[in-house]
Amino acid sequence: MDKDRIVVVNPGSTSTKLGLFRATDTGVEKIVVETIDHPQEELDKFQNVLEEKDMRKKAVLDFMAKHGVTKENLLAFAVRGGPVKAMEGGTYEVNEKIVDDILNWRVEAHHISLVGIVIGYELAKEFGVKAYFTDPVSVDEFEDYARLSGLPELPRRSHGHMLNLRAVVRKYASEVGKDIKDVNAVAVHLGGGFSIAAIKNGRIVDINNANEGGPFQVERAGSLPVGDLVRYIYDKKPDKVETLKRIAGKGGMYAHLGTKDFREALKMAETDEKAKLIIDAMLYQVSKEIAAMASVLKGNVEIIIVTGGLAYNDYVINFFKHYVGWIAPFKTYPGGFEMEALAEGAWRVIKGIEQPKVYQ
Repeated sequence: MDKDRIVVVNPGSTSTKLGLFRATDTGVEKIVVETIDHPQEELDKFQNVLEEKDMRKKAVLDFMAKHGVTKENLLAFAVRGGPVKAMEGGTYEVNEKIVDDILNWRVEAHHISLVGIVIGYELAKEFGVKAYFTDPVSVDEFEDYARLSGLPELPRRSHGHMLNLRAVVRKYASEVGKDIKDVNAVAVHLGGGFSIAAIKNGRIVDINNANEGGPFQVERAGSLPVGDLVRYIYDKKPDKVETLKRIAGKGGMYAHLGTKDFREALKMAETDEKAKLIIDAMLYQVSKEIAAMASVLKGNVEIIIVTGGLAYNDYVINFFKHYVGWIAPFKTYPGGFEMEALAEGAWRVIKGIEQPKVYQ
């Protein structure tokens, strides 16, 4: 029996997305992708994301058994990379060092994606294969001056939807017969959060911090008036955890309109002038960020790539073209490609197309 199965593990806040891919000589083929939902009452039992590891690991093992994955046919695990520390983009082999950093909370943020790395490490040892992660959240390829803010103790951080952004840039490069290293683009991920990135020779050299900056988003506040925010905190003394949730999770379009469903918001906008104003303001701010990232590339922009759930909508794309269509042509890849990108990252290393990066 050929060892050609790649199991993909992508934990989310209330679900775990699992995929099974077949490795071929030319790439990977999707066999099945499933989403395992975790009821909130089950998640409420845990004090932190690491405590969820055994529960989610069982979901992976059940998925593998269901689809006939064994030691005889398993080639590798591909897991979602979490915000451990700033690192170069690419595919890394999961090693003992990164697991030790996660288990001892030497990380940039406590995010559920960290659990996928630990699960991958344990299962790889049990099944006698390797586990890999590709383009984690904390990919940092900034130029030095891109890190600076107006306060030296608060540098800008490179956080965003790195995996999906680089996946669609790679798709575009393949379609036009180029290596990703030969592509300059502005890449835009539009989901619950927005990431707008300057791609220089395939590297993400600048990006808004999707959790804390840039345009306001479907459920995130984006950049806020700093002085007003400081005065609000000192005057109102809001709860820290709830305030952070309001900024990233209960802000943006949701705070204005009470919905996180962009399609519902567009329907509201047909008869509600306020809803139309909010939607247009959000897209206007994204357009400004696209232009800002084009300036990072000194105008040398081959293509503007838009991906994520909002990329399905013609109103969104036409709005951008109206404001920034003068910069470069547009290419859309609606939806997300994280599962495929993780499997392909592992495949490229296994086939020797890329050398694996080493986490240190």
